[in-house]
Amino acid sequence: MATGTTNKSWVQKTPNVCGGDACIRNTRITVWGLVLSRRLGTADERILENIVGLTPEDLKVAWDYYRQHPAEIDEAIRENEEP
Repeated sequence: MATGTTNKSWVQKTPNVCGGDACIRNTRITVWGLVLSRRLGTADERILENIVGLTPEDLKVAWDYYRQHPAEIDEAIRENEEP
């Protein structure tokens, strides 16, 4: 599912990849993981340093996706953070 404005940045869901959670491009970088990192106080610049291949455009698309689908992402965070 393309949600970005550039062809190199988008969010997609693929069955059997990261539980079908929304991911950045053809990666296993989940939107919920990025949102959780930000909630824990990690600056965008640090996220970009820590995740090889992630671009500023990818983060913009992730934040836009979260704004459009907060319940979905919040539920994924809850599910993945349970012990």
